[in-house]
Amino acid sequence: MTTSTTHAGDTLTRNALTVLQPGFDGTTAVPDWVRRRIDEGLASVSLFGRNVRTAEQVTALTAQLKAERDDLLIAIDEESGDVTRLEVRTGSSYPGNHALGAVDDTDLTREVAADLGRRLAACGINFNWAPSADVNANPDNPVIGVRSFGSDPLLVARHTAAYVEGMQSSGVATSAKHFPGHGDTAVDSHHSVPLIDVGRDVLDSRDLAPFRAAIAAGTRAVMSAHLLVPALDPENPATVSRRILTGLLREELGYQGLIVTDGMDMHAIAGTYGFERGCVLAIAAGADAICTGGGPSDEGTVVRLRDAFIEAVRTGELSEERLADAAERVRALASWTSVSGAASRSGGAPDTEIGLVAARRALTVTRGETYAAPVTEAPYVATFSPLPNIAVGDETPWGVTAELTATFPGTESGTFSGDGAGAKALAAAGERRVVAVVRDAHRHAWMSDALKTLVSARPDTVVVEMGVPQSAPIGALHIATRGAARVCGTAAAEVVTGG
Repeated sequence: MTTSTTHAGDTLTRNALTVLQPGFDGTTAVPDWVRRRIDEGLASVSLFGRNVRTAEQVTALTAQLKAERDDLLIAIDEESGDVTRLEVRTGSSYPGNHALGAVDDTDLTREVAADLGRRLAACGINFNWAPSADVNANPDNPVIGVRSFGSDPLLVARHTAAYVEGMQSSGVATSAKHFPGHGDTAVDSHHSVPLIDVGRDVLDSRDLAPFRAAIAAGTRAVMSAHLLVPALDPENPATVSRRILTGLLREELGYQGLIVTDGMDMHAIAGTYGFERGCVLAIAAGADAICTGGGPSDEGTVVRLRDAFIEAVRTGELSEERLADAAERVRALASWTSVSGAASRSGGAPDTEIGLVAARRALTVTRGETYAAPVTEAPYVATFSPLPNIAVGDETPWGVTAELTATFPGTESGTFSGDGAGAKALAAAGERRVVAVVRDAHRHAWMSDALKTLVSARPDTVVVEMGVPQSAPIGALHIATRGAARVCGTAAAEVVTGG
């Protein structure tokens, strides 16, 4: 078994590998190349949906990784709610941030985060790229939305702190994201560079407040965002900005933990600077760990990045001291997870009910003038589905079809999108009562039109909004779940059926 000791004469190479957090392919066997690179200094790996089948399978996979290096950082993007990797094929057992923010019970948020942390720890995962500390200031935000606790900076701050405290009590490190705040954007940084064009006073009072709270709560990591914020740096996105990562986060806010980047394969960075050069610039700016994202997952990617760091040191673009400092922060986090994970193993098993309890509390139910009774026989479920954002992905099921089918065998369903979707759903439903499921109806004119068409023709239509409930309630019964996690669907179905 290797340790975190850096061997003299090979320090530069080991440090260059230590700052990487690559993914890999496979669910049952750790690739030989990962084992080799761990032996050479790689200190972290990342798990994505492609690595997950069951909790037992993940536990066996992480055990193989830990056999190579017992303090290995094993990271995952498990926000719960809409963004889940551990339950990518079933939907999450926990509601996401927006639901927790709507309940506004910090004890509940802390308890949910602690329980999720225990589940991650039981699977051998010790580093979670969560929570989202973004203030969802722009209702048209295409990538944050229900991933945020809300639009009130103080609410987001107190729940971010509670989440950090809860999860880290399980020995799993958190990573508050996306610094300095991704909430006021109408652009997804997976596709291009978003612009946050507000003054420093707004940033201080709104976007930075949750990160200050996360730091005060002891978050072990902060994740950078691929955003251009001219009030902080008019030229460089945050991930590659020394002014933002070192000047603001380190020096002004006093943060001394790990800084990890968002996925460096995202177009905002890779499409602007190139993948390897963007990674070098991020470390030079003050980042400590490079998330290569859910895309690149082979040995060639790791070798190219390792060599890019070594060459940058040799040419003077990246100081050897900065690379060494970054690597040491990675090792420090690995050490913390080893000690904290061992200390927290007596914390008990995960609570299988807490997620559903939270999802039920987050519901807002509005009964219209035409509401007569709950659904009492097999309905037609019309799901109006927008294009999924990349962070959420399209693998995870959502909605209420499975839950209603369990109660009423024979439930029928269809998925619709675009102009005329409402009329198509009506035709497909026939005489059955319609349950319409939407996600962020306020952001999609065609979706709002579809609901109006349905409710006009069938006043007894039940509407389930599983995104941000920005639009006025519509339908005989309107249920806002504030997220599309599996437990949110279960909680909604209970109301639909009068349970």
